[in-house]
Amino acid sequence: MNLDLSGKRALVCGASQGLGEACAQQLALQGAEVILLARSADKLQALCSSLPAEHGQEHSFLAVDASDQKTLVELVGYELEQGGDIHIWLNNTGGPAPGSANAAEPQAYADAFMQHLVSAQMLLQLLLPGMRAAGYGRIVNVLSTSVKQAIAGLGVSNTVRAAVGNWAKTLATELAADGITVNNVLPGLTSTPRLESLIAHGAKASGKSIEEVTAGMAASIPAKRFAEPAEFANAVGFLASPAAAYITGVNLPVDGGKTGSL
Repeated sequence: MNLDLSGKRALVCGASQGLGEACAQQLALQGAEVILLARSADKLQALCSSLPAEHGQEHSFLAVDASDQKTLVELVGYELEQGGDIHIWLNNTGGPAPGSANAAEPQAYADAFMQHLVSAQMLLQLLLPGMRAAGYGRIVNVLSTSVKQAIAGLGVSNTVRAAVGNWAKTLATELAADGITVNNVLPGLTSTPRLESLIAHGAKASGKSIEEVTAGMAASIPAKRFAEPAEFANAVGFLASPAAAYITGVNLPVDGGKTGSL
């Protein structure tokens, strides 16, 4: 099975922690030259220096807030001009704040749509020419199991994740003949700062302790534990590889069996 990404360049968004950081490590381990993208320059610089480079890769980073679309496009465009085409894109953006769908302000939906879908469309149109020229493209969207089954208390997130999921499915049919795959990887409950914030929110809303909420969440998973970020990154590394050339347009849960649908 060919998992080698030598000679490939990968843009990893949301790379400073959690799932993005783990995916950057995995793609670099497989030989890709990784461009990290997130807001915190200090975190990115530290991570950049720690990435595997056994294939002679020169990793780099872009410090930008993905909601600042003008700067995002400028920096990624400059990176393409200076460093060359990008073949792998991990589209990963932090989720909207928790809360019920009916109580969310209309602006919260508009902001989430701009951050998650409009910004992604801008990056897509920057990256596509290089992927097409290479005959190789791997677009991997980090979404949520809410694409398959809505999660209580995540009204805005459920809505925008589903929109991105359908955008990705449409792209998969449009781009397959160009050698470009588009897939969604759906993390379940994974040991990341995002999960910590959701546990804290759940504890405050329910009046339970952090420990009680944590135990209840873990018990709801057939595997009876949270995932490690590296386990999620393994799935991303496969989908980014030559071995996954004929897999496109899928939603792949990495959730320990929790999602109650196929």
